Amino acid sequence: MDFPAFPDTPPLLTLEETIELSNPLCTTSRYKQIIESKTVAYNNLFNSLYPIEKLVKGFASLIDEILKAIWKANGLDNKNNISLIAVGGYGRGELHPNSDVDVLILLKEKDASLHTPLESFITFLWDINLDIGHSVRTIDECVALANKDITIITNLLEARPLNDHNYLLKMLKPLIDTNKMWDAHSFYQSKLEEQVQRHAKYQNTAYNLEPNLKECPGGLRDVQVIDWVAKRLLGTNRLSALVQQSFLSDDEYLQIKGAVGNLWRIRWALHTITGRKEDRLLFDHQRTLAHLFGFNSDDLKRNVERFMQGYYQSVAAIQQLNDLLLQHFEESFLNLNEKENITIINERFQTLNGQLEIRDPNIFSTNPSSMLEIYVILGTLEENKGIRASTMRALRDNLDRIDDDFRSAPSNTALFMDIVSSPRHLTALLRSMKHIGLLGRYLPEFGAIIGQMQHDLFHIYTVDAHTLHLVENLRKLLLPDAKQQFPISSQAIRHISKVELLYIAGLYHDIAKGRGGDHSILGCADAEAFCIRHGLNKQDTKLVVWLVLHHLKMSVIAQRKDISDPEVIWEFASFVKDQEHLDYLFILTVADINATNPTMWNSWRASLMRQLYLETKRALRRGLDSPIDADMLSDEHKQRALELLIERHVDINDAEKIWENIEEEYFIRSSGDEIAWNTEAILKHSPSEKPLVAISPLGGRNFSGASKIFVYTPLTEHLFAVIAATLEQLDLTILDAKISTSSTKYSLDTFVVMDDNDHAPNLYLDQERIELIRETLIQQLKSPSLFESLIQRYTPRILKIFNIPSNVRLISEPEEVWSALEVIAPDRPGLLAMIGQFFMTHNIMLHKAKIATLGERVEDTFYITEHDGNLILEPNRINIICTQLKEKIDQFSQVNK
Repeated sequence: MDFPAFPDTPPLLTLEETIELSNPLCTTSRYKQIIESKTVAYNNLFNSLYPIEKLVKGFASLIDEILKAIWKANGLDNKNNISLIAVGGYGRGELHPNSDVDVLILLKEKDASLHTPLESFITFLWDINLDIGHSVRTIDECVALANKDITIITNLLEARPLNDHNYLLKMLKPLIDTNKMWDAHSFYQSKLEEQVQRHAKYQNTAYNLEPNLKECPGGLRDVQVIDWVAKRLLGTNRLSALVQQSFLSDDEYLQIKGAVGNLWRIRWALHTITGRKEDRLLFDHQRTLAHLFGFNSDDLKRNVERFMQGYYQSVAAIQQLNDLLLQHFEESFLNLNEKENITIINERFQTLNGQLEIRDPNIFSTNPSSMLEIYVILGTLEENKGIRASTMRALRDNLDRIDDDFRSAPSNTALFMDIVSSPRHLTALLRSMKHIGLLGRYLPEFGAIIGQMQHDLFHIYTVDAHTLHLVENLRKLLLPDAKQQFPISSQAIRHISKVELLYIAGLYHDIAKGRGGDHSILGCADAEAFCIRHGLNKQDTKLVVWLVLHHLKMSVIAQRKDISDPEVIWEFASFVKDQEHLDYLFILTVADINATNPTMWNSWRASLMRQLYLETKRALRRGLDSPIDADMLSDEHKQRALELLIERHVDINDAEKIWENIEEEYFIRSSGDEIAWNTEAILKHSPSEKPLVAISPLGGRNFSGASKIFVYTPLTEHLFAVIAATLEQLDLTILDAKISTSSTKYSLDTFVVMDDNDHAPNLYLDQERIELIRETLIQQLKSPSLFESLIQRYTPRILKIFNIPSNVRLISEPEEVWSALEVIAPDRPGLLAMIGQFFMTHNIMLHKAKIATLGERVEDTFYITEHDGNLILEPNRINIICTQLKEKIDQFSQVNK
């Protein structure tokens, strides 16, 4: 293969161009023309895989020459009381195509005669479209501000002169050194606090869906923190100097250079494709970048995932070395004079001022099992202050000793099971092991998912980060604070016999993501192999494998099935078979949902999981041979409703008269609390009045935490479409819908809703909002012809990116009451109303709906019949419904893209 012949240095200004640009008569258009041509040349080199470090530094040098020419053209080069200084990233001599060009105009003292040429200089920079950031200060002003502001002292550390008169900067440097201000300790603590706050803005994770490659943990800013601290502590301007002073090994230096180089290439490409300064890896940019970086298979989703995995691996390496070096600096400088408090643990380990360290620098090479033992010990310490930097480096240097023989050695498998069963700090131990590279070496299957993203809006973390979040959630369920937020799962986890089986199932539940195929099935083989290798008995192994295989089962049923149906509960109870399997699966599911996307765990989903768990527990207690009878369930709900109505002084005879006209299915699917609420509302409502719209209170003990909207109105064919369109226009998300009818031709519809921000409309705190919803619904129900104008709403940017083809399937079994229409489609505002309109125009009667929004897609199930109540069974009719609805949805999604 022939590689392109690269120039030794990227293109700068020619002598002729320098002379031309230094002429005061040179126009802005000529400057723009030269900058554009040079930028094109740089981009061509970038596309030819020219070394990125040379490009970044070369582009900074190009801008140096541009600024010097403009400085000269404005007559500022011959003034010795003023200096042009590059600061910030530009001061480091690093510049991407659309980065900020930060300069300091340094004055010896205030001089009014400089005002006009300086104004002309800055204006000209703006006119040629340089993203200039500038300040004009005297030496005294710089000193005063630097003494108070950590950002300013940091910028000045990287200052370099751009003109020949650099004596002003030489005067400034001694005035801001550690003898005058910001000594090493205070500087380090301030930069560390800055980093902590910055990381917190990004939820302390590098694994965001749309990460900021500069500011996120492990981003370019973390490398700059190392740079700044090294400059202040060691007076060095180069990372390579850290190798010479034994703060970095040769391998670590190459690792961080490679990671930075990858981020620089991504940033360069990002600036180029957006035409502006952009550090966010937005979804639409990820697709373009994946193509630019050579991921060109037919599988767009997989291309993006592979590209982003490389990104995540780079930021993980930077984050690891950032932690290691900052700790190393702290131990070597800041705590150098601290009194040593040593506690001997055994012949291999001790603690020094609370931090764990090895006693023999060669222990990991002579006794590789110690690499696992150190984490066993760490899990027994009451206070985990971590591992000393020198020990972490020794551990990293010996990871290649972990091979198949190491993994299968009984002594090592026993040590790993001790870690999994650790009484303290389990999540911190696993994260540290992943961070240092040990977990991925000991469990190669886990190593394969490190940095593995999923290109959707549902999974907001990479697979490895999600997995460790899940384990963390399991641990949190054992804490006292969990009893309030997760009362049932926190109680259930205390009754299971072996909590470590949950941790193993959690580690392996998504282990096969990214391999293609069903990850639940593929992951079973890995989970079984782990259990056998680590000596678990057949019963425990079988349980772990069952959990991995079925870890999605309970969530799917809760969100997509009608769990008010006794048959659904009985089928699920028959699946789990006993209380033990139900408890394990329930706990794992709760932890999994919360680790996938915290916004997905709202009061509604919590209520669904709680209802499914408690109803299944009840079915198991009753016995699988005695499934609950629908009539019995209806009677129970009615009896509970009567008790509540008596408490509220409602005439029971009036209530039962209303019930006589309502179909029995309503009483089976509605709780006693809901029946009582609906009945009381109907009794208080005059039939001659406008339609009845009642809205439940938020968070009352009788309801789920989401708001319930009850509509009682004469039956009309457009009813669902009107209500759905109106609710969506009011920024309400429909989570569930039940449609019942009476023999008096009235419809009893209940919608469970939340605001688009996943909050229920609060009756107590926002009465105006509740009244607006109620009145708007009443008006639309009175004038249904207006509803079509409500369907169109703005589609958020992030949803527009995903435009998967829809999938429509109609399941119609002769023994069922209703046909089930399953719809998978891109999430679009107005979609539900459009589907309601389709039902109306095709003479389809909707009886209930299960609405599930999973990131960028919806997975809804509609239970329908023909308009006369008969099942939809004729094959041609089924085909027409599925085909035309799919076409309608795809067209709707494309229009709203």
